[in-house]
This record gives sequence, structure tokens and C-alpha cells, in this order.
Amino acid sequence: MRILALTAGAANMFCGSCLRDNTLATELRRQGHDVTLVCIYSSTRTDEPNVSEERVLFGGINVYLQQVLPFFRQSPTFVDKLFDSAWMMRLLGRLSLSTDAARLGELTVSTLKGEHGYQRKEVAKLTKWVSSEPRPDVILLPNSLMIGIARSLRSAIGAPIVCTLQGEDLFLDGMCETLRREAISLIRGQVRFVDGFHAVSSYYAKYMGKLLDIPAHKMAVVPIGINLDGFDFSVEEEGPLSIGYFARISPEKGLHNLCEAYRLLRKRRDLPPTRLEVAGYLGREHRGYLSGLEGEMSRHGLAREFRYHGVLDRKEKIAFLRSLAIASVPTDCEEPKGLFLLEAMACGVPVVQPRRGAFEEVLTRTGGGRLVEAGNNQALADVLAELVVDREQRRDLGRRGAEGVRQHYSASNMARSAITSIEKWIRRERIQLPPSRFSGAETR
Repeated sequence: MRILALTAGAANMFCGSCLRDNTLATELRRQGHDVTLVCIYSSTRTDEPNVSEERVLFGGINVYLQQVLPFFRQSPTFVDKLFDSAWMMRLLGRLSLSTDAARLGELTVSTLKGEHGYQRKEVAKLTKWVSSEPRPDVILLPNSLMIGIARSLRSAIGAPIVCTLQGEDLFLDGMCETLRREAISLIRGQVRFVDGFHAVSSYYAKYMGKLLDIPAHKMAVVPIGINLDGFDFSVEEEGPLSIGYFARISPEKGLHNLCEAYRLLRKRRDLPPTRLEVAGYLGREHRGYLSGLEGEMSRHGLAREFRYHGVLDRKEKIAFLRSLAIASVPTDCEEPKGLFLLEAMACGVPVVQPRRGAFEEVLTRTGGGRLVEAGNNQALADVLAELVVDREQRRDLGRRGAEGVRQHYSASNMARSAITSIEKWIRRERIQLPPSRFSGAETR
């Protein structure tokens, strides 16, 4: 199958959606499919070999300039090419860019308007490039925030379009209420131009199906999967037991909850020595958040037990996870996928998570951890303390989690699931649409 997959770049940030898209494209190629992965906005940063094209479509600099300065909505081609150039994209990749929905709300709404928004030039350039390439059997959109280009692509290319749903509700919820309502309305109005939607969990399929009024026959669950190469589930436990956090450092991911639970845990005098180890991407806007947590730990006399390891590459990430006795990312948001859980469990590390979002289905399916009441840090501390002293329970949960990830959440399972649903939607479209619907695209 010939597949054109778009992925939304986040400049220099490790983004779970970018990692997922890259892993899927890599595995689809391994299974024999002809996949072209193209970045939009900016290039992507991955901790595996990056299989995306050097070309960046819908370039982030032009998209932003067209939003804020009327001149760039009519600027000549050579100006656009300057800001889309490879060296400019490399510069963009070195910057720490804001992904704050409150600041980008108006731009998001304009983008969702597609050819009727301020970014109409970018829609036209993207469509023109896709039209010049061999016609794909399917086009994959990275999220519903890019659904504004679906109508133009269908009209120009005639290929089925599948849109991934993988966490954009958090961005929508960060917008002011007026813009949020407008954005949701615009997405709902363009669902009809998309043949199918891939949700990364059953929880997210239900939630986004209702939020965006997506018909049930257009929804499929394609659970997120990880590349298991290099993951070894022989956990290392030497010295003080390490309780770990591996995820983006931001308030919604809940590091403050884990810090509070750790402080409650350390008030007990019947536990062996422990440490709180933390790693993950830290954006400029959240440096104060981390500094505040470090200060709190210091005020409670726990500074020597808390360490932030920074941003880790793949080898460092696996080594970090293997060093943990227990992992927890107690989010304040309804997490749609839980990539960090899969990576920890793949290393044989048991996890403790709030009963939120996709966590319950992931842990029910794998058996690799414990669930606690969301927002109850005392309950989190109690379960962490129980596992700290119960080595056999840690080993049992770790073994089940490692086996469960390999059975249910591998990259190969993700790719096969994606192809199964895509083939179904392709067959449905061929039945519903007359042959002439595709004739123009096929003879181009």
C-alpha cells in the first residue's frame, strides 16, 4: 500500500505524537508498505532513526507570519521559499518554541478554516506538492487540528483520508472558551471530508467521538505501540530503591503530585532508603515549575533524594528506566495514550497510575501496575510504600507488564491494526464513489 503520512513537528521537543508517527511509519515500511512521512510546521525530534523526509510542508514560520502580518498572506514565492528553506527549518528546530494554546488559539482557528483561513497559501502549496507525487492509496493526518486541509486534499487527490486522534483535546482545552468552541465547531463541520479516524485508545475513541460528533462507523482504535528493540526487562535494583518519573516536565503531567506523594512516603520510618529520579523534556516555560518543585523538596530535607536527569536519548532512556524500582506519572489530565507507561513496563518496571484516561485500559490489559484514585496523593503514597517493601509484588507486576506490552502494544501490532482499518475504509469508499471520482487524480 502506498501511504502518505503527515506528522506535526514540534521543533526541538520530544513529542509523544511525533514518536508514535515515526514508529508507525518505520514499522509499516518494515511490513512492506511504501510510506512517505512528511513533517508539517517543523521537523520532528525522535529518539529512534528519523524516517521523515527533509522537506517540511505548511512551514511553521510562514504559517505564523501569515497569521500576524497581512503582507505575508500575499508575499511572493521567493519570500515563502526563504522561510521554508532547510537552514531556516534547522534554526527553528534549535529554538524552544511555545506550544501554549492560549497564545496560538487564533492561529489554530485560522488553520482549521483551511483554504478560507489566513494560511490559504500554505494549503495550496501543500496540495500542489501532494498532487505532483504518485497518488497515495491513503493520506494520514496527524491530528484533528489539521483537518482543515482535508477538503482540499480530497478534491485535488481523490485518495481516502484518515485522521489520527492522539491528544489534541488538551490543546483545545487550553484555548479561551470562545476560540475553543469555534475550533470544535470547525472540526465537526469537516468530519465528513475524512474517511476514518484512528484513536490511540478506547478511552480516547469514546471521548473524541462524542466531542467531535464522529460517526461510529468512522472510528477505529489503533492502540499506540513501541519499538521494543533494546528494551530488556531485567530491572536493576542497587542501593536505595528508585521511584521514577519519565515524561515531559509540565504541570498537566503531574510531577508535583509525585513529589507530594514522595514527601508523604518519606514521613514513614518503616521503609528502606529511596530516591526520586526524574527525566524528560523541559521547555523554557516550565523551568520555573521544576525549580519550584526542587525548592519544595529541599525545604522538606529531601534535596539529596531528588534528581532531574534532563532530556535523554534512547539509550539513556532505557538505562534510566531499567534503574527504577517503580515508575509513576500521576497526571492531572486525562491521558489518551500513556507512551511513558509502555516504555517503563517494557523494561519490567511496575507502574502506579491514577485512574484517568487510558491508564485503566492499559493496566487492565497488561497487568503491569496498580491504579489509585485520581487526585489522591495519599493513596498514591500508600501504594508506592507497599511496593517499596514488597519485592515479590514488584517483580510479578514487572514481569506481567513486560509480557503485556509485548503482546498488546508492540509497533508491529500498531501497524497491523492501522492497515486493517485503512483497508476497510478504502473498500467502503470504492463501493460508495463512482469510478470517475478518481479519474483525474489517477491520470495526473
